[in-house]
Amino acid sequence: MKKKMPYFLILLLVITGCASHEKEQIKIANATRSLGESYMAQGNHIAALRELLNAERIMPHDPFLQYDLGLVYMAREKYNLAEIHLKKAVALKNNYTAAQNSLGVAFMKQKRWDAAIPLFQKTADNLLYGTPHYPLSNIGWAFLGKGDLKGAEVNFKKALKIKPDFINAIHGLASVYLAKGQTSLSRQSLEKALIKYPNSAILHADLAKTLEILGLRKEARQSWQQVISLAPESELSEKATKQVSRLSP
Repeated sequence: MKKKMPYFLILLLVITGCASHEKEQIKIANATRSLGESYMAQGNHIAALRELLNAERIMPHDPFLQYDLGLVYMAREKYNLAEIHLKKAVALKNNYTAAQNSLGVAFMKQKRWDAAIPLFQKTADNLLYGTPHYPLSNIGWAFLGKGDLKGAEVNFKKALKIKPDFINAIHGLASVYLAKGQTSLSRQSLEKALIKYPNSAILHADLAKTLEILGLRKEARQSWQQVISLAPESELSEKATKQVSRLSP
């Protein structure tokens, strides 16, 4: 007669087997996530999303995976879905500044300025965050979106105090100056920045707008032509082409 295996040994084998299976599943999920991130880096967002969703079925509570999903949905301009996953990432990992900042961007894309600002501020106030000029500039853009020119100017200047050659903030401050009718300040700041960054299409576009307001049609046309030359396949180039045609003699 066969001797029965003790119950506790059976239980131990079941538990060990489950743990081993779980480890294997997590290993597969991490490999799937890595593949998804690789697709993201290549700009293949559909393939990336497929792999990341497969990984999420196995480890739905991984903050880094939720962050990746948020970024993919952002890239596909599905900002409401990006918001869902970025909120999960923030909830799952304390002080996840990258996810906080991206969640703020998702709010901005939906024109939810007041929801975005506190997230950017929290990131900017984090002493361990190495690039506070990014969230400060984002705060500037959020204030600009609200129509609060003073708040926008203050935060763009804070960003530029940390990194004086930060193009995003230079572009933002020029936008503030134009909105306030301070065209001379706009021109001065842009011409100074373009000495260092002569290949920045967005700054040439800002300068072209400024020169148009000043009535300098020839100079404005030249700046728009620079935009076309520097970014020929962009939406900015399409606008520049229209403006060159309008300003031609």
